[in-house]
Amino acid sequence: MDEFINGWVMRHGTSRDKLLPLLHALQEEAGHIDDIRVPAIAKALNLSRADVHGVITFYHDFRRSAPGRHVVKLCRAESCQARGGAAVERRASQLLGVAMGTTRADGQVSLEPVYCLGLCAIGPNALVDGRPVARVDDAALERIAAEVAA
Repeated sequence: MDEFINGWVMRHGTSRDKLLPLLHALQEEAGHIDDIRVPAIAKALNLSRADVHGVITFYHDFRRSAPGRHVVKLCRAESCQARGGAAVERRASQLLGVAMGTTRADGQVSLEPVYCLGLCAIGPNALVDGRPVARVDDAALERIAAEVAA
């Protein structure tokens, strides 16, 4: 069994309700949850591989491949969309040189959707490497592009 998974279950237990905490810990440790680890997770928690795979693919925050060095998440919730989120997304994709939901070929930046950051009154919003950015407009996007290019 995977050394990280084995150590984690020794500390926290092997019950079914440990799946989400284990997946979060794995992603924190490696930046993503590699498909090759699914059988070890399933075995450790006495679940089927399908159960584990289903949870990983259901939740948007779990990554199955390594993210870019910088991660830019744009809110796609209704409030941000009503405040021009679609235009922000198009401009971000253009400035960052990456399509939504992908990582640029050089590995420098990933552009990802997120569904509500809880900042609805001051949207459109983004998370840049985990830091919230409100009222995203062209000027903010240019600052974000410069930041991730550095």
